[in-house]
Order: sequence, then C-alpha cells, then structure tokens
Amino acid sequence: MTRSHSLASRLREVLLDGRWIANTNYQDQQADLSWQEATQQVGSLNTIAALTFHVNYYLAGILEVFRGGDLTIRDKYSFDLPPITSASDWDSLRQEFLDNAEAFVKAVEAIPDAQLDLPFVKEAYGSYLRNIEGVIEHSYYHLGQISLIRKMLIFGHGDD
Repeated sequence: MTRSHSLASRLREVLLDGRWIANTNYQDQQADLSWQEATQQVGSLNTIAALTFHVNYYLAGILEVFRGGDLTIRDKYSFDLPPITSASDWDSLRQEFLDNAEAFVKAVEAIPDAQLDLPFVKEAYGSYLRNIEGVIEHSYYHLGQISLIRKMLIFGHGDD
C-alpha cells in the first residue's frame, strides 16, 4: 500500500465509515441528529453543527489547494457558521461535509507519494504529509468532542 493510500484510508476511517480507532466516525455521529440537536448549546461548548462546519472549512480549503487553487482559508473564519434554522440547513451542511470528505479522501489517494514530502503551499506550512496528518489528528480531536456532546444531549448534561 502506498503512503497516499494509507493516509486516505485513515481519513476515510475518521470521516466516513471507520470504527477502528474511535469506534465511530463523523458520518455516524451526524446520522439521525436533528437540526435542533446539532445546534443545541451545551454550556460553553461548541455545537455539533459548529464543529462540523469547522472541520469542513479546513477540508474545503485544503481540497482547493489539492485542485490547484490557492490557500485562502484563515483560522479566524473557521467557526463562522451561518445560522442553522431548519432541517434543510443542517442537511445541507452535513451533505457538504460528506461530499468534501469523500473528495478529500480521493484527492489524498491520488497524490503521488513523492509529493507528500514537498512543501505544502510554502515551506513554513510544512509538507503535504504533515498537513494531511494534521487533518487526521484535528478530525479525531473534534470527533471526540462531537461524541461527548452528542452523549450529553442524549443522556443529559450531567448537571442534575
């Protein structure tokens, strides 16, 4: 298996259909979640919708670079979630996330292994490999948050 295929497999695991590391993935955590639940605030934590938007923001921005475009994303905008006021809004965000996740996995799979060691956009940002591994780690970090928030929503906030 090439390094690119291995990375793509790890991305598919956390984003779309894996269970090995966390026994869940984003697609599972988003399934059967109403827009009200996705946007429900638990204390000072981010909402599931905000975390979904956040991870999708980075997937879309890095995917643009993979497609030959510029890196235009900025951290300060990564939580600028438009209002979610209906099931349609939540379904659109969720579908955009899944579409970008699938495209991201396929793009990583197609990267020649030699390119993984090249600078990503500019040397200060590290290599393609470092950035892809960063997406994997970042995704697991927020998947853990989503999993806990979802449990808090289902089983209560623990402040009884």
